[in-house]
Amino acid sequence: MSNPHRSPLNIHSFPQAILHLDANAFFASVEQALDPSLKGKPVVVGKERGIVTAVSYEGKALGIKRGMTIKEVEKNFPQVVILESNYEKYSIFSLKLFEILRKFSPIVEEYSIDEAFADLKGLRGYFHTTYEELGQRIKERIKKELGISVSIGISLTKVLAKIASNYRKPDGLTLISGREIHHYLKDIPVSEVWGIGPQRASLCEKLGIYSALDLACAKEEFIKKHFPKPVYEIWLELRGIQVYPVINTPKECYKSISKVLSFSPTENKDFLLAQSALNLELACFKARAYKLLAQSIVFFIKDRDFNIYSKEITLPYPSAYPKEILPLLREAFESLYSPDLLYRQVGVILKDLISQRSFQLSLFGKGAKMAPEKEERLYAAIDKLNLKYGRTTVIHGTTLPITKEKPLKKGSSLRIPLLEINLH
Repeated sequence: MSNPHRSPLNIHSFPQAILHLDANAFFASVEQALDPSLKGKPVVVGKERGIVTAVSYEGKALGIKRGMTIKEVEKNFPQVVILESNYEKYSIFSLKLFEILRKFSPIVEEYSIDEAFADLKGLRGYFHTTYEELGQRIKERIKKELGISVSIGISLTKVLAKIASNYRKPDGLTLISGREIHHYLKDIPVSEVWGIGPQRASLCEKLGIYSALDLACAKEEFIKKHFPKPVYEIWLELRGIQVYPVINTPKECYKSISKVLSFSPTENKDFLLAQSALNLELACFKARAYKLLAQSIVFFIKDRDFNIYSKEITLPYPSAYPKEILPLLREAFESLYSPDLLYRQVGVILKDLISQRSFQLSLFGKGAKMAPEKEERLYAAIDKLNLKYGRTTVIHGTTLPITKEKPLKKGSSLRIPLLEINLH
């Protein structure tokens, strides 16, 4: 039935401008960006979980969807490249994605690992351009620096911006002005409006509201009579009236970074030290990605009966370089390890983290010691390789007993002792 309770949409300006950015097929796109041989190929991520957690657009074109089992994909789509998830890698790309967005707007809300809102109001004059051109610049900057494409929507409210970013995928850019709202809402089912779940959509349809435009054009008293406050707020947003502001979220800041590995109980000293070194590698890799330095570390080891033995180490100067920290970690390990016990877990915590930049600035005139520039360049090269080929592609030789305990499978990362690397 038609809805008699309608009111017109009469919005002719941009009282505010909100951008929504969506990095579509994000995990799969990151894998393709880091491995050019995967571009244009159907890629599925989620091998380690046994279900599809992400699929490239080439895979979607074949009919592959998130939630399908990996066995089902292997059986029906033998041409698909199936990869294990690497959340450390995706987290770093996400960090860089939001860093680029913040170069265009100081107010950015990180909504998820691959989604964000940005407040663009007033920035047309600052950048001497239109909102549409501003969105295009952001897209081009992301593609150039990260090698991935994003879809961007710009409109008066968050709800409309979400609709705009979803309107043209992948690699789309859509701007919905006040006078064009009805053109974009008429073909969108009410169930696809952000914030309208299945139950609310069912109620809407019972009341004659089938599209986003039907909801937006309903009269205020009708909405208030039949729906709770959240739907009323969405109704306002669909009409171009801002209810949900962009909540500026600071860049992710860690007070500590921890890495823990568990295994079957063992007394193998070399294996336990290797696992501890690997924890340190992974923790430092993440710290460097966020440009953080640790001032102290905690090493702990848990025995078969879940007793924990730990030691805190104050570093001589802030660092995120395993080569400098490993000797101290080894000393802590030697002081805690007992050959009479079986151990099931080892862990490393980087503590008292500070910004690398703020530490470098504090050095002027103080003569404090810090990592040599050569070491920074060394680890920058290592990080580039690990980010591209897997986070354990190049690591310290101390971790090699892990590979002896459990041989590497075909196609997995090759661990190369750091001592064999020579930079000129």
